[in-house]
Amino acid sequence: MKRLFIIALAMTAAACGKAEETTREVYRDPSLSADLPFSSAVVVGDTIYLSGEIGRAPGTTQVVEGGAGAQTHQIFANYKATLERLGSGLDDIVKCTVFLEDMNEYAAMNEAYAAAFPGDKPARSTMGVDGLALGAAVEIECLAVRS
Repeated sequence: MKRLFIIALAMTAAACGKAEETTREVYRDPSLSADLPFSSAVVVGDTIYLSGEIGRAPGTTQVVEGGAGAQTHQIFANYKATLERLGSGLDDIVKCTVFLEDMNEYAAMNEAYAAAFPGDKPARSTMGVDGLALGAAVEIECLAVRS
């Protein structure tokens, strides 16, 4: 417990010391409806916090057909477009969290995920969940660091 407190204290001190130095840049995909209550990405310093993305067809909120594999491909196509607008790319992603509606689709998601990162892979967590927005089979959120 003491170690966790020291780590939290150090993180708080580091964040407070940088508060005046860092700026926050909010990016919202212009094709998304203004009533959706989130940004596509928030950039703080060199870190890009990407909102959870579902496999929606570009410019819509319609999920592509084909299950977790096809949706994972579309998720990374969407992320690629977002990151390019921010001067980055998929190679800058360092951590992903995968939310999978049906763990039986793990292999299909994993194959599409691996295709998005042909070289070194980001750190990743994958978990099964009970339902995702708009009936999506998979949602992925990522962190990237500008190089």
